[in-house]
Amino acid sequence: MLEKKMNNNLKPILKWAGGKRQMLPGLIKYLPKNFNNYIEPFIGGGALFFFLNKNNSIISDTNDELINLYKEVARNPKKILKKLKKYKNTKKYFYTVRKEVPNNPTERACRTIFLNRTCFNGLYRVNKKGEFNVPYADNGSTKLTDGNNLLKTSQLLKKTILLNLSYDLVLKKYAKKNDLIFLDPPYLPVSKFSDFKRYTKEQFHLEDHKKLASIYEKLHEKGCYLILTNSNSPEILKLYKKFNIKILNTKRNINAKGNLRTGKDIIVTNYEAGNRAI
Repeated sequence: MLEKKMNNNLKPILKWAGGKRQMLPGLIKYLPKNFNNYIEPFIGGGALFFFLNKNNSIISDTNDELINLYKEVARNPKKILKKLKKYKNTKKYFYTVRKEVPNNPTERACRTIFLNRTCFNGLYRVNKKGEFNVPYADNGSTKLTDGNNLLKTSQLLKKTILLNLSYDLVLKKYAKKNDLIFLDPPYLPVSKFSDFKRYTKEQFHLEDHKKLASIYEKLHEKGCYLILTNSNSPEILKLYKKFNIKILNTKRNINAKGNLRTGKDIIVTNYEAGNRAI
C-alpha cells in the first residue's frame, strides 16, 4: 500500500546527496497524525515535502541554485521543459555547461537539472568558491527530467513559501505551535571517509549541530512537532538523548562502490505515536 502511494505521489525533481527518498517508509511511520503547517529549512531534494504534497508549506535552503530551480519550476515549468531539449548528454557539452553560470534564472534552473542528471551519482558538490565541481558520468540516459512530474510539482511549488535563508532565520520567523518541522541538516560524519564535502560553500560542523540541538529544544518547548535525521554518531546521540531516537538501516547513493552504499541513520522525534508530546 505504502509503496503504491509513493509511486503515485510527487517525486523529487533532482537526485540529491543525502536525499530521503530511500528513507521515506521509515519517516512516514513517525509522522504525527495531525499538524498545521509543514516547514523544511534544509530542503535539499525534498522527498518528504513532495510526498506530503501539502499546500502552504515553507521550504528553504542556503543553496542558491537549488532555490532558484524550485522558484523557476513554480513560475516557468513549460519553458524549462522546452529549453532542456537543446541540452546534449556528452562529456564536452557537460564541461562547457558546468563552466558557465547563466544570468537568466530559467537557464540557471535548466543548468541545475542537466548537471544533476549527467554528473557522477547525481551529486551536488561545490568548492570553497561555490563552484560546482562534480565530474561527468556517462549514465547512458538521455532523459533529463520527468515532464509530467515536473508540471505537477510546479503546482505544489506555486503554493509554497520558497526561501533562500539559513535554517535558524526560517524557524525564528515561521515556526508556530503544532507545525511539523522536518530537520535534515548535513550529517555529522561518522568517519573521515564518510563526508562527501559541500552542498554549499559553507560547512556544517559539530558546533553547528550543537546550535541546531539547542534550537530543537526551544521548538519542542514551543509545541512544534519535530522530526530530525542525522548520522548514528555518538555526538548526535548525546545531543538528542532526551528525545525519541530510532535507528534505521539505509541505502546510500553517493559511493562509487555499491557494497559501501549502506549505513545507519537516526530519526529523532519529540512526540510519541498518536501526537502525544513527550
